Amino acid sequence: MKNILTKCVAIGIISIAMMTSVTHAQDAPKMKMTTEVPAGVATPDKLETSIGTLTSFDGVPDEETTQKVYDNLDLERATQAFLSSIQIASMYAMEEGIRSFGPANTTAILFEELMDSKALWLTPNTVSVYMAAWMELGDEPMVVETPPNVLGFIDDAWFKYVVDFGNAGPDKGKGGKFLILPPGYEGEVPEGYHVARSNTHGNWVVWRGFQVDGDPKPAVDETKKLFRMYPLSQKDNPPTMNFINVSGKFNNTIHRMDYGYWEELDAQIQAEPIEGLDPDIRGLLASIGIKKGQEFKPDDRMKKILTDAAKIGSVTARALTARPKDERHYLYPGERVWTNPFVEGRYDFLLDGERLIDSRVYMHFYATGITPAMAIRNVGVGSQYAIAYLDKDGKALDGSKTYKINLPANIPAKDFWSFTLYDNQTRGMLQTDQRLPGLDDSQKGLKKNDDGSIDIYFSYKAPEGQENNWIQTVPGKGWNTILRLYGPLESFYDKTWKPGDPELVE
Repeated sequence: MKNILTKCVAIGIISIAMMTSVTHAQDAPKMKMTTEVPAGVATPDKLETSIGTLTSFDGVPDEETTQKVYDNLDLERATQAFLSSIQIASMYAMEEGIRSFGPANTTAILFEELMDSKALWLTPNTVSVYMAAWMELGDEPMVVETPPNVLGFIDDAWFKYVVDFGNAGPDKGKGGKFLILPPGYEGEVPEGYHVARSNTHGNWVVWRGFQVDGDPKPAVDETKKLFRMYPLSQKDNPPTMNFINVSGKFNNTIHRMDYGYWEELDAQIQAEPIEGLDPDIRGLLASIGIKKGQEFKPDDRMKKILTDAAKIGSVTARALTARPKDERHYLYPGERVWTNPFVEGRYDFLLDGERLIDSRVYMHFYATGITPAMAIRNVGVGSQYAIAYLDKDGKALDGSKTYKINLPANIPAKDFWSFTLYDNQTRGMLQTDQRLPGLDDSQKGLKKNDDGSIDIYFSYKAPEGQENNWIQTVPGKGWNTILRLYGPLESFYDKTWKPGDPELVE
C-alpha cells in the first residue's frame, strides 16, 4: 500500500505541476534570497513510476510526460466513474427491461408462475412472487394503490430509496394509497395518502407477494384486483392497468459491462434531472465526457481509454463481490467465506460520515433494490442474506464438481429458508435443467442428519440418495449461492448459529 501511495503522490505532483507554476532551481546559482527547500516539497525532474519515466524541466512536465499522465488520469477517473455509477446503469437496464413489455404507468409485469432462470434479473429468489412496474412522473404527483401483504418499495432512477410499501411500509401491510411527488413539485398535497418525494422522473416500483400453500395465485389475484398507478388528476377515473404474465419468458434487466456501459449510462444521465445525483459522481462523469445536455462523443483516444476502464472496472467489481477486501463484508471474519454487501445495515452506504464505496459497488453489481428493510437487524421479521462465491479453501465454485453445505440444526428462520444458485457472469439465476435453480425448506423428502442438521448438495448430477437435497450445477461454469433466512432469529445475529462453508466432496 505504501508503494501505491508513493506512486499516487508522484503522479499527482506531476499533474499539479502542469496546472501551476511550481519551480525548483536544481542547478541554479544561489541568490540573495535563496533558502533550503524542505524535503519532499520539490519533485525531481526525472521519476521512475509504474506508468513509465516521467520527465520535466524544473517542475514543468515535458509534452510526452504531459500526455502520459493525462492518459493515466483519464483512465483512473474513468475506472472510478465506472465503479461509482453501476447503480445508474443497473436502473437504466431495469427500466429498459420493464418497458419492453409496455408503456410506463399502465403496465405491470407479474411472474404468475414465479420467476425462473429465463429472466435475467440480478439475484432474484425462486420463492417470492415478483411483480414490477415503471413509473414515469410528469409535472404532477402520481398515485400508487398497493395490495396488502407484500414487500414492496420504490427506488428512483439514481437507485436511491424513495419509500417502502406493504409489510415494511407505512401502510403496515394492509395496502394503501401512496402519493409520489415529482422533482421540484411545490403544489398542493392532498390528505389521505402516504406521501414521498422522488428526485427523478423515472422510478422502479417493485413488490414481492407470498405463496399460499405453495400457490402464487392468491398474491397475483390481489395485485390484479387492487394495484393501480395514475396521475393525481385522474383519481376519479383511473386508467386501466395492463397486467402481463412474464413467467417463462426471456427478459433482460442487466446492464452491459463493456464499452456499451458508457452509452447506457449517458442515456440515463440525459433522461433525468441531474440535481439529485451525487456531485462527485457528476464530476467524474463530466471529466470523461458524460454530462447532462452535452453529446457524448469521445474521440478515438478516449474510446480506447473508456474501453480499457470498462474492462478494469468490470473485473474490479467482480473481485469486490466474490472476494471482498473489506473485512466488514464477511459475516464470520477469518472463519467462513459467507459475505453480505451491507456494512452495519447501511443501505445508504454512509457510516460515520464516510461513503462505503466498496459496499456500494458490491451491492449494485450483484443485486438490485435499495430499501432499509433489506439491511437492518430485525429479529423475526424480513430477511437476511449470506452469499458464497468460494469453497472453504477459498477456491471459486466449479459446476463440474460436487459440493455440500451443512446447515446445523435449529436453522434460525421463523418463516422459511432457501438456497438459490446464480450465474457468476450475469448474476441472474443459473440456467440448468431445473426450471427453478433453488431449494427451500418446503422441499418434499428433504433429508435431515441424525443431529438435526441438513446437508445440501450442489453438482451436475445428484449424489445417490440425495435427490431431494440437491441443486443442479453446470459443468464448465462457475456459480455462487445465497442462503436466505426469512424471519431471521437471534441465533443468526449473535452468530451462535453458522452455516458451513461449501465443501468439496469429490
